[in-house]
Amino acid sequence: MATIKAFRALAPAPEKARAVSSVPYDVVTVEEAKNMAEGNPLSFLHVIRPEIDLPEGMNPYDPAVYQKAAQNFHTLRQKNLLIQDDSPVLYIYRLQVNSHEQTGVAGCCRVDEYDRDIIKKHEHTRKEKEDDRVRHMLALSAHAGPVLMTYRGIRHLDALIDRERKNAPLHDFTAVDGVRHTVWRAENSEEIEAVFKEVPYLYIADGHHRAAGASRVREEMRKKNIGRGDDSSAEYNFFLAVLFPSEQLRILSYNRHVSDLNGRSEKDFMKEVKARFDVAETTNPAPAQKGVFCMYLEGTWFSLTAAGDVSSNDPVSALDLSIFQRLLLEPILGIMDQKKDRRIDFAGGSDSTEKLKGLVDKKGGVAFSFYPVGAEELLAVADAGMVMPPKSTWFSPKLRSGLLVHLF
Repeated sequence: MATIKAFRALAPAPEKARAVSSVPYDVVTVEEAKNMAEGNPLSFLHVIRPEIDLPEGMNPYDPAVYQKAAQNFHTLRQKNLLIQDDSPVLYIYRLQVNSHEQTGVAGCCRVDEYDRDIIKKHEHTRKEKEDDRVRHMLALSAHAGPVLMTYRGIRHLDALIDRERKNAPLHDFTAVDGVRHTVWRAENSEEIEAVFKEVPYLYIADGHHRAAGASRVREEMRKKNIGRGDDSSAEYNFFLAVLFPSEQLRILSYNRHVSDLNGRSEKDFMKEVKARFDVAETTNPAPAQKGVFCMYLEGTWFSLTAAGDVSSNDPVSALDLSIFQRLLLEPILGIMDQKKDRRIDFAGGSDSTEKLKGLVDKKGGVAFSFYPVGAEELLAVADAGMVMPPKSTWFSPKLRSGLLVHLF
């Protein structure tokens, strides 16, 4: 059964929450982070993207980067811009954008449940990205950004969360991207913790490297504390997460641009595509249902539907991105490994089709958009102990970093 634990969060002073909190470290480049933080010395980007305060071109894994992160973090705390809560509690975290709303519980999950697959994964992690998170966490002695997690909802847990939302919030502001973030201190944390024990599994939605890094940090901290007795209650045995019911998640598609047609003319390329798909011109740059892809080529959008039976009982093979990989990307465009092939670029989010259209118009090649992966599809892959294709999901809206920080 799953565990969620109350903690003493480090959080911005309420009147500073909008200025301090930031987008996650992994959704912006250094240049984008620098532009976002310009003129705002309070921005948590100075902690999670400290390269913005260092000479241009510095290796992002240089020890100076982590030292700068620790220095900037210390400055925010020293100036009481980040203040630790007096007592451990859970927090209710609501995200709202346009007509979408999702409400979750922010707290700490157990590292050993991650290690034992009570917390399930759907991605492989890369060592260099894990190493980066480990070094960042150890430099701060903190988990600076939460892992986005999900679970199959429980009605009476939803009722407990709704009850907490009737109280006055700790934070309530709208960020520059139009997302409203509201956080409450839970008055009945113990009751919520108890109900979560009815949840058999938790699932990482976004933040696999943060979770893997937390597991490795726990091992590093245990080595340092050998001979000091039982450490089971130490904070490094837990990591920061916000957990949402799966039915509330908003998953957008992660779309693709391929820079060339693998040596084919547009005419020959289209001929091969039509041999495998039913193709029709469309004015819609995004498919309206599963099993349909959209393709942008030479100034025109097309809808593509596989011509034969592509059904599968395998939860990964049944995904649209897997069908695309085996019917088009590999045999026609010659891309066997999406993680390593430099001919392919990715764009996620609500404006991704416009971005990819612009790339094709400017640089040539071809772009593809997909119907979003469903939450149940993601959970089925994780339940089977399998992994999703690269860049399968774009979760929106994003949690803010620096709004709740876990110290260990």
